[in-house]
Amino acid sequence: MENTSGVGVLDKVTSILSALEAGPTTLAGLVAATGLARPTAHRLAVALERHRLVTRDIEGRFTLGPRLAELSTAAGEDRLLAAAGLVLTRLRDATGESAQLYRRQGEERICVAAVERLSGLRDAVPVGVTLPMKVGSAAQILLAWEEPERLYRGLRGARFTATALSGVRRRGWAQSVGEREPDVASVSAPVRGPSNRVVAAVSVSGPIQRLTRYPGAHLSQAVVEAAARLTEALRHP
Repeated sequence: MENTSGVGVLDKVTSILSALEAGPTTLAGLVAATGLARPTAHRLAVALERHRLVTRDIEGRFTLGPRLAELSTAAGEDRLLAAAGLVLTRLRDATGESAQLYRRQGEERICVAAVERLSGLRDAVPVGVTLPMKVGSAAQILLAWEEPERLYRGLRGARFTATALSGVRRRGWAQSVGEREPDVASVSAPVRGPSNRVVAAVSVSGPIQRLTRYPGAHLSQAVVEAAARLTEALRHP
């Protein structure tokens, strides 16, 4: 094995992840690619699966897991935040409403960037505040493209339904009216990382009396375009 560290189990785990870089494979394929004994390859692959570093496809083959994409996203967070200020400011100016960027953090979402409306009644969300994943258009975005098990677990107690999230995936944006706060409406769209995984949600929010009870009708295009600009920044820094 090339580039060994001298820590046997780490080298074996790395050889399994490297083998899966080429695509999904069976246990026999892992054994052939890594040179590990079959019981060892199986034990390590199953352990990696428990940590979501490895998963299985519909044919039962081992493949790289979603945790790797999450770690990759975390490594690229500086690029996301570096681009967020200008993008959110443009979104605020285009819509006249406060704009935010959210990322999921466990069973909550955290506001990692925000630009407030310049005057008048506004929805102020401070940077660093955590909000529940059960309400709001940003929560819908951060949950809608999750793996089925995580998605349905996240729907327990949520103010939105699986049918609503199906509509979010179809449209490419979400809206909420009075979910997080009784008088607040919002529209959100997904930011995707290099692996196409949803890594953040761009939102605009404000009072229902100004955004109306169907805010997506006049705000969705601007929000989707802002999310696309951040997606581009992550893919082509």
